[in-house]
Amino acid sequence: MDAVSSPDHDRATALLWGERPAPTRGPRPTLTLDAIAQAAIAIADAQGLAAVTMQHVASALGVTKMALYRYVPGKVELVALMTDTAIGEPPRLDAVGGWRPRLEGWARQLFDRFRQHPWTLGTTVGARALGPHELGWMEQAVAALSGTRLDGGEVLDVAVTLVGHVRSIAQQAAATAGPPEAAMDAALGALVRGREDRFPALTAALGSVAAHGTQDQALDVGLRLILDGADLLISTRSGG
Repeated sequence: MDAVSSPDHDRATALLWGERPAPTRGPRPTLTLDAIAQAAIAIADAQGLAAVTMQHVASALGVTKMALYRYVPGKVELVALMTDTAIGEPPRLDAVGGWRPRLEGWARQLFDRFRQHPWTLGTTVGARALGPHELGWMEQAVAALSGTRLDGGEVLDVAVTLVGHVRSIAQQAAATAGPPEAAMDAALGALVRGREDRFPALTAALGSVAAHGTQDQALDVGLRLILDGADLLISTRSGG
């Protein structure tokens, strides 16, 4: 993530990490940040992120927009809060079995979070304020690789590569009604039909998919390839 500093970023960071001072004037607080985040998440899950406005969230909570501003300074801070809440607590990974099953379980659970809240695919990229939950997920991935003799940069690269793969498949799934692989196969099949001589490799691959039912495995195959690569790198560092 690029370094960033702005009033919005600083306020969002303070809000996420509990560093924003409680109001000392005005009515006694009646809302919690979690309640505000859950209301915003419900709107985003049902209607998309564009529907999340301060007015909409305030109405869902039964308060005025001005009352909501006493807790959350603005839309940037609200999105940061709801994102960290939706991503949720990081998984508690079983140390038994070593780093590989831990990372695979971690990646699958992250995929599930993205599938549950597709709008987070757009709010967890770029320079932004990171909250304790999101940072906790990265901590778990890095911890799984501790003791493998990979250096810090390599450990972070493995984690980022896993996130990129999970995000890519989740984005495709969010954009299609069913499994993304099936939608891609159908689209490719329609284009290749009648043009088999021009695209013989695609024709053969699609024919194999139809014959053997090997579609809908992009998440699994990608995870296996990434983890196989990490395993090979770890093996070279271990001398065997």
